[in-house]
Amino acid sequence: MPPAHTGAPVTAGASTSSSPAPLAAVPAAGVPHSAAPQCEPHGPGDPGYRRLSLALFAAGLATFALLYSTQALLPALSADFGVTAGQASWTVSAATAALALFVLPLSALSERFGRTRLMTCSMMVAVGVALLVPFAPSLPWLIALRAVQGAAIAGVPASAMAYLAEEVRPKALVTAIGLFVAGNSIGGMSGRLVTGWAAQAWGWRAALFTVGALSLVCAVAFRVLLPRARFFRPAPLDPRAVGRTVAGHLRDPLLLRLYGIGALFMTVFGAVYTVIGYRLAEEPFSLGQGVIGSIFLIYLVGTVSSAAAGRLVGRLGRRGTLYLAVTTTALGLLCSLASSLAVILPGLVLITAGFFAGHAAASAAVSRTARTGRAQASALYQSAYYLGSSAGGTLGALAYHAGGWPATTGIALLAVLGVVSLTLYGSHVARAARFAVPAATVRAVR
Repeated sequence: MPPAHTGAPVTAGASTSSSPAPLAAVPAAGVPHSAAPQCEPHGPGDPGYRRLSLALFAAGLATFALLYSTQALLPALSADFGVTAGQASWTVSAATAALALFVLPLSALSERFGRTRLMTCSMMVAVGVALLVPFAPSLPWLIALRAVQGAAIAGVPASAMAYLAEEVRPKALVTAIGLFVAGNSIGGMSGRLVTGWAAQAWGWRAALFTVGALSLVCAVAFRVLLPRARFFRPAPLDPRAVGRTVAGHLRDPLLLRLYGIGALFMTVFGAVYTVIGYRLAEEPFSLGQGVIGSIFLIYLVGTVSSAAAGRLVGRLGRRGTLYLAVTTTALGLLCSLASSLAVILPGLVLITAGFFAGHAAASAAVSRTARTGRAQASALYQSAYYLGSSAGGTLGALAYHAGGWPATTGIALLAVLGVVSLTLYGSHVARAARFAVPAATVRAVR
C-alpha cells in the first residue's frame, strides 16, 4: 500500500470529514484585528514549540504516573487487604473509568474557559488527591479516592489534543502528539518503577506519597513552561450544541473506527500490565516488588515508538502503521506465553512498542479528522481509550484468576483481532470510495 499523505486522515478508512485548514492568526485580546500582530502556529525549531513540548511532556509524565500509580502495587494491596487480583485491580480500573466518564464534560468546559486553565486546575486537583490517597483506611476508601483522582486527571487529555491541534502546525501535529504520548509512557513507567522500589523499602503507602510529591513538581513545571494559547477562541457553554457536536462525531464512520481501535488497543495494554505483576510474583519467578516495578522500564520502548509514529505514518500511511502495530503486539503476546523471562521480557517490549505506535497514530488521526469540536472529538477518543483500559484491567484480572496467564493472553488476542478487523474494514471502505468516484463520473458522462 503506498504511503498516505501525512495531512489526510485515512487511518481506518474514508470519511466525509476533511482535514482542518491551517489556522489563521487571530487578534490578541482587546486589540483590533487590523492592528493585531500576525503569528503562526508553533513548529519545530521555534522556542514556543520547545516550551510547549516540554510542558505537555511534564503533564503526561505527572498524569500517567498518578493514573497508574497502584498498578505495580496490586500484589502488595492484595496481601495487605486480603483481596483477590480482581478486587485489587479496581484501584486502577476505578481511576481509568472515572477519567473516561469525565473527559467529555471537561472537554466542553475547555471550550468555554480555555485549554490551559482547565489543564492547570485538573493537575493541581489530581496532585492534591494524590497526597491524600496514601492515608486511605480501607480498600473501598482507596478505590473511591482513586475514582476522584481519575475524574480530576480527565481535564488533561480532555484539553491537550485540542490545544495541540490549535497551536501546532498541521505537518508537525503527529510529532507533537507523539511527544505528549511519550511523556505518558515515561510517566506510566516512572510511576510504577518508583512505587515498586519504594513499596519494597517502606510499604505501599509511602510509595504512593512519593509519586504524589514527584507529580507536584511536574505540575509546577507544566504551568511555568506552557506558552499562552494564541488561537483559542472561547465558545458559549451550550449543552445542546455540545450534544449536537458529539452526535455528529458519532455519526462519522472514520471517527467511530478510530474510537474502537483506541479502546481495543488499550484493552490489550490494560490486561497485560495489570496482571503481569501477579504472574511474576508467583512461581516459578517469585520476583520481589522492586524488581516487578523495574519491569515497567520497558515503557521506554513506548516512548521511542510513539515519538516515531509520525515517521512511520509518513512511510507506511496510517493504516500501514496500524497493521505494523497490531502485528508487533500479537507477536509479543505469543512470546509472553513462554515460561522463561528471556522470552517474556522481549514479548513485553513488542507489546509496548506496538501499543504506543498504534495509539499515537490513531489519536493523531482523530485530531486531524475533526473539522469542528476538536475537543469533543478527542474526548470521545479518550473516553473509549480509558474504558478499554478499565475493561482490559478487570477482564484480564478475572481471566487470570480463572485460567492463569494463557486466559489473560486470550483476552488480549481477541482485542488485537478486533483492531485488525476494524482496520481491514477501513481499508475496504477506502478502496470502494476510490473506485466509486470514477464509476460515477463515467455514468454521468453517459
